[in-house]
Amino acid sequence: MAMAVETGLDHTLMALADPTRRAILKRLAEGEARVTELADPLPMSLNGVSKHIRVLERAQLVQRRRAGREHFLSLNPHPLDEVATWISEQRALWTQRLDVLETLLRAEDRAAATLKTRGRSRSKRKKRG
Repeated sequence: MAMAVETGLDHTLMALADPTRRAILKRLAEGEARVTELADPLPMSLNGVSKHIRVLERAQLVQRRRAGREHFLSLNPHPLDEVATWISEQRALWTQRLDVLETLLRAEDRAAATLKTRGRSRSKRKKRG
């Protein structure tokens, strides 16, 4: 079985799948923050937060800047644009497919109603005849 090659979109979607990482991104949307500032309100160790940050970095959702011993993170929204584009394309595709399905089902309903009406007409003629 062939292994799928992970893309930037895959990394972004995986990063967004976790509520802790979304909380970090929400905080970074307000502006740059130290890693320790991001970790402070979260119910986990600094090491645990660092693991989440690495996932966000792999997805290129955050950028790290070092100033001496301090590590500052900021949000990089560009991968979110890629996700938004993908979602929009998927929505358009499925809307189109569902519209085609609706048209087919309505045509099938009309055909069934026509057959039912014809069947009634025939049975009325048989009763008269």
